[in-house]
Amino acid sequence: MDNVTVRQGESATLRCSVDNRVTRVAWLNRSSILYAGNDKWCLDPRVVLLANTKTQYSIQIQDVDVYDEGPYTCSVQTDNHPKTSRVHLIVQVSPKITEISSDISINEGGNVSLTCIATGRPDPTITWRHISPKAVGFISEDEYLEITGITREQSGEYECSASNDVAAPVVQRVKVTVNYPPYISDAKSTGVPVGQKGILLCEASAVPSADFQWYKDDKRLAEGQKGLKVENKAFFSRLTFFNVSEQDYGNYTCVASNQLGNTNASMILYEETTTALTPWKGPGAVHDGNNGAWRRGGCAWLLALPLAQLARQF
Repeated sequence: MDNVTVRQGESATLRCSVDNRVTRVAWLNRSSILYAGNDKWCLDPRVVLLANTKTQYSIQIQDVDVYDEGPYTCSVQTDNHPKTSRVHLIVQVSPKITEISSDISINEGGNVSLTCIATGRPDPTITWRHISPKAVGFISEDEYLEITGITREQSGEYECSASNDVAAPVVQRVKVTVNYPPYISDAKSTGVPVGQKGILLCEASAVPSADFQWYKDDKRLAEGQKGLKVENKAFFSRLTFFNVSEQDYGNYTCVASNQLGNTNASMILYEETTTALTPWKGPGAVHDGNNGAWRRGGCAWLLALPLAQLARQF
């Protein structure tokens, strides 16, 4: 028995070789007659006669579907005795993901179970991988992906791929969000002279994003307080002093919190004293418009002459 393999939606041609001794020919699908000679017996418009010659008797099934798969028989009647030849039609189907887990949000340390179900002929191979710069290769070659004690580094998108070499693999993704309490990664003390602008910065990572609050000693600082600006973003909070005074110096605490917990860090705004240097604007002094610096190279020759005259006197 010969095999004829086609993809779903394509046309399948079934051929039967004959000779001049043949008196009757027919194509059958199991026990149903499709064609007998030039006469069509089936009602399916997709089945058509391609050739009925002295050497070949062939039919075509158009827009093939999975229910067309199976054995087909060419029955040939000669003057001596009947004979048959069989063809098995194989229908290949591109992979299709029929069920996949929804996006999920879970607290750090919890367990995750992802499912990806796909159909196709032949049965598709299913793989899972983590879409992450640090991820290497597949993390599962099964319909199910189990993650025990998930960490924040394992958050992100997970891609399910179904392939069976009939067509390009099909992929779908599931987003896994891992929630964890705030962690302050950067909080540094800052020195600022009186009368200058000062900034204290507090950076924190958290999912969901942290809410920030600022305290000086035990007193909470409010947005809009005179001379202060509190700017809160998803991952940091900035406390700005527009004109630092003696009263502003001291210990400040940044508190970051979300539904899972809170943390805090202390920093100091302290007085930084600097010696102001007045640029020399004597003869030959040149102001550099690019960086505001004063250059004295042009006055070197002015100093050289008096020094030479002084040396001759001694």
